[in-house]
Amino acid sequence: MNRRHLVAGTAAGAAALAAPLLASAQPKLRWRCPNSFPRTLDTLYGAAEIVARRVREMSEGAFEITVSGPGEVVPALQILDAVGQGSVECGFTSALFYFGKDPSFAFGSALPFGLNGRQNFAWLNYAGGRDLLKDVFAEANIWQIPAGCTGAQMGGWSKKSCARWTT
Repeated sequence: MNRRHLVAGTAAGAAALAAPLLASAQPKLRWRCPNSFPRTLDTLYGAAEIVARRVREMSEGAFEITVSGPGEVVPALQILDAVGQGSVECGFTSALFYFGKDPSFAFGSALPFGLNGRQNFAWLNYAGGRDLLKDVFAEANIWQIPAGCTGAQMGGWSKKSCARWTT
């Protein structure tokens, strides 16, 4: 019998048995996630709940994200600032809401007259969109993760012509 293999095998087995104990000794993470969308919009508000549930399940309860509605922790349109300043750990909102701060934020979500859902997904994941957005959001101290899709945003309808829209 080769003693080195026996010792190495025993050490690996002991490490495998101790792994659950070591994992449970880690401090539990509890993050707050304010949401810009009301609970009644189950497809948008619900997306944040799905992410939170999946994180809790994958971490076996060691990482829990508590989703809250607009105004419960942070006003609906101040989530980007709250996350960037560290007032909350994460947030669920649309980057388009912060167009006034930096017009390039709008590319982090669906734009009126912009890409449809498939085109947006392709741009983010296969054409370098996420890398470009990483740099844009880093300036606001934000790590942006796409976590929902509203599809194409419609433009608008009006009974009267608007001088700005006509050429």
